[in-house]
Amino acid sequence: MNHVLLIDDDVELVGMFQEYLQQEGFSVTCAHDGVNGTREALTGKYAIAVLDVMMPHLNGIETLRRIRMRSRIPVLMLTGRGDDADRILGLELGADDYVTKPCTPRELTARVRAILRRTNALPHDEAGGITLSVGKLTMLPEQRRASWDGVPLELTSTEFNLLEVLARNAGRPVSKNDLSEQGLGRPLARFDRNIDVHLSSLRHKLGLLSDGRSCLQTVYRLGYQLIRE
Repeated sequence: MNHVLLIDDDVELVGMFQEYLQQEGFSVTCAHDGVNGTREALTGKYAIAVLDVMMPHLNGIETLRRIRMRSRIPVLMLTGRGDDADRILGLELGADDYVTKPCTPRELTARVRAILRRTNALPHDEAGGITLSVGKLTMLPEQRRASWDGVPLELTSTEFNLLEVLARNAGRPVSKNDLSEQGLGRPLARFDRNIDVHLSSLRHKLGLLSDGRSCLQTVYRLGYQLIRE
């Protein structure tokens, strides 16, 4: 799937993004308000939605909230420079990544490709069809499914990517930069809290170890580690 949904009330900006994405081989549909954007996102026709935070009537945060109630479609947020609170809230609600405006169509397209590349990637040949098991965690990378103690986990595409990286390295710490490159498809930017927010969300979704600790631990100066039990 390469069908992109653009949700933004800035008609001129959306037109520029649409033209560039189409030149890069994507199919693009545009919605200029949150109500129509939500309805389109829930049709199941799209590989990814690009959603602007600042829209009148129904803003991007509330639009994302409504989408996440019923869909796991990857969502890339467009945020204003300095809108840290909205950016973090968007990530906590299940956005996969964000791009700070103003941004170029090339930058936006690269970020879309990075998310889709990880979302649609099949395991390497040597890992084809494998099941990753770490304690009570079970992951089926090829099917993009995960469960804890037999109960399915509701993960965003980015959360799944990050958890897969940690599961493949279970028992040893993974740096935030490696998590960003392997899970988000881009180097970690300075002062970027994206990884921390996603990992905090994962902690709440994963179960606890027998001693009551989280299975996902922060390792000082080294990164994050999924503990084997």
